[in-house]
Amino acid sequence: MSLSHLKEVPNAKTIMLVGPPGAGKTTFCHQTVLHNLAAHRPIILVTTECSTTEAEKSLKEKGLTGSQAGLLKFIDGFNKTVGLPALDRPDTISISCGNLTNLGIAIVKHQRNINKKGILLVLDSLTSPYLLAGSDVVRFFRLTLSRFAAEGNSVLACFDEGSGKEEDSVGMMSVSNGVIKVNVERDCRIFDIVKHPGLKPGRIEIPLTPSPIKKGSGIDLDYLRRNVHLFFGISGPSLRKEVGDYVNIVWRNLILWSGMLWDSKRFPKMMYDWIKFHYNLRNSKRAKRASFIPLRKKLDLKLHMPKSVSSVNDMKRAIAFSSKKMETVYKVFRMQYLEDISRTDEHYVRLYENYECWGFENVGAPLALVRPAMSAAMLNQLEGKNDWNVVHTKCIGLGHPYCEDKRVRGATDEIAASLEKDQPVVEEINDRLMNYILDFLLHGRPLMERPTLGNTIHIHELQRITNAPIPLEEFRYIFRMGGAKTGKILGERLMNSGLKETEAVNQIIRLIDYCKVGRVTFGETLRIAENCEKLGFKTREPSCYFTTGFLNGFFYALKNCHVKETKCVAVGDPYCEWEFV
Repeated sequence: MSLSHLKEVPNAKTIMLVGPPGAGKTTFCHQTVLHNLAAHRPIILVTTECSTTEAEKSLKEKGLTGSQAGLLKFIDGFNKTVGLPALDRPDTISISCGNLTNLGIAIVKHQRNINKKGILLVLDSLTSPYLLAGSDVVRFFRLTLSRFAAEGNSVLACFDEGSGKEEDSVGMMSVSNGVIKVNVERDCRIFDIVKHPGLKPGRIEIPLTPSPIKKGSGIDLDYLRRNVHLFFGISGPSLRKEVGDYVNIVWRNLILWSGMLWDSKRFPKMMYDWIKFHYNLRNSKRAKRASFIPLRKKLDLKLHMPKSVSSVNDMKRAIAFSSKKMETVYKVFRMQYLEDISRTDEHYVRLYENYECWGFENVGAPLALVRPAMSAAMLNQLEGKNDWNVVHTKCIGLGHPYCEDKRVRGATDEIAASLEKDQPVVEEINDRLMNYILDFLLHGRPLMERPTLGNTIHIHELQRITNAPIPLEEFRYIFRMGGAKTGKILGERLMNSGLKETEAVNQIIRLIDYCKVGRVTFGETLRIAENCEKLGFKTREPSCYFTTGFLNGFFYALKNCHVKETKCVAVGDPYCEWEFV
């Protein structure tokens, strides 16, 4: 038995491909499409995690030819969902993937145009519709997909394991004719055949070749220089002249935890690994070429920075130097070095009013992610190596009155445990965020106020999330779809509170304004000047992924309409702007 046998999906059958995010389900779907096109079988490919254009590009890289393209029809369930322009192509129908009725209609339209049996419907994937429409996807599978197969066609549908209620996943698998579970173990991709209409249960192992992590690009050097000057107390102009340089913690947490809500399995480790790499400035040639620090400040830095990051005394001095800046400039936490329990190559730091965890008491998991990764990057930068990791060992989220980080040299299994977030924990945190926001909007209660540090952090603490991963498409997808999910939830809850559409829109504008996301103007379009998501960065196209997804989810819930970003500060426009479509 080989992988080619799995790519031959029998007529009148439905096959589910189940596995964690990143296991290789999309790759298998594309291989299956090409395998069946080679046999002159008509295909309908539904994309919900990328656009049709991106899927077609990937297929061409894998061998799609012009002669085969006429057999391939697309349903783009991505662009409309996240506010990108719908494609004007005769072979493509664009829909919002949360609207299962429209998805079913699109399938029928392509089926009628093909006008023959034996069509293979490849749905990559059902996860996005499920996260937007919930358990209705199970009914859609039982009725629409099963009926399509019963008419002499076949279905291959992907679903992310652990992304929903177990009973829903089991429900879809129970009505499927076949279930294949895919995962990655060590250096192999594993396909476990749980059941199949033409194959016996078994296991196929495919060796993997690891892909190197990409480096970041696109930062405005003057913006970076001002950030460095900020750390060293060098006076200069404000980064944002109109709204100031601080952003409410709630907006930062909304971005991070909507990403967690969408992809709780991969997102935490991806973010930790990326920040740890990206912010090690020794890996940035542009930073090496730029002279940001005046000589007298370099001498001051040399005096306070540790000669050896292994030494307890040296680390104590370094923490004392940076603690005031963490508190007064960035407003992230109050920091204390625990000299009595620290030792060579193992340092403990206590954090009070930690912005990453505040407001999420007793949720059952350690929550800090960004600052531990930043600390590891700084230690590695000082040594010019990549030996250090930072583990969040105590946390408000675990019921402690403060947080603690352990800075340790070398690999440690504790990292994976501290980063893992179970779906119930992620849902609890997002629910608390929604309650904070609704209490503020509807009842005038404060947003996550800390006793001494207040409710804001410096804009750079938010941008460590939104701008570090510019080159990685996985992050763009997570922010787009996570934002759409969060915006949809907030829109629905505002409407369920009894507000009218206009009132709900006014409230969301008030939230954006209060959180200092930027200066908002709302009319025929929606504009945000000095938008915190992309200010100071350069991209070739509008790239406010979270904000665009959030606005799409919100306005879809209120008015069944979408927005698309037409202007962006990252491409040199004076403001970010969204048009309604």
